[in-house]
Amino acid sequence: MLSPQTNVKETKAQTWKIKLLYDGACPLCVREVNFLKSKDGDRGLINFVDIAADDYDPADNAGIDFETAMGRIHAVLPNGEIVQNVEVFRQTYDILGIGWIYAITKIPLFGRLADLLYGVWADYRLLLTGRGNLKTIVAKRQQYQNERENNLNNSQGRCADGCEIEDRR
Repeated sequence: MLSPQTNVKETKAQTWKIKLLYDGACPLCVREVNFLKSKDGDRGLINFVDIAADDYDPADNAGIDFETAMGRIHAVLPNGEIVQNVEVFRQTYDILGIGWIYAITKIPLFGRLADLLYGVWADYRLLLTGRGNLKTIVAKRQQYQNERENNLNNSQGRCADGCEIEDRR
């Protein structure tokens, strides 16, 4: 059975060259992803995974948990290798044939500078986009997931600790 997040193309034959984990609740991130999707077209070179989706599962994404993924951009290569920070953009843009945009960051001095600037952006992006801080977002997600699981259990006749709820009809 496929989870809603599973890329159907991935189950037939893996065509993607990089799995990009992005924050679908971040307006600037979504704008970048939409640009990349337009460059990818129907080629399926990039497997876009929204970490803010209810069904995001670290097990499907090299064990990268929500909090880690929210802190810095991550991607997973077909061999399971994890890349992060500006390297994600370098590789993604190269795969899409527009690597010239990040080519200067391959020069060590410029690469370190780009990583430094990206680090500052990543540290403040949640606040800059009006979403609070990482700790608060992680706590809200955990609370939401707990409530969702409790509601699911209750709808299946179980209480939160796994006990059976007697049917008194």
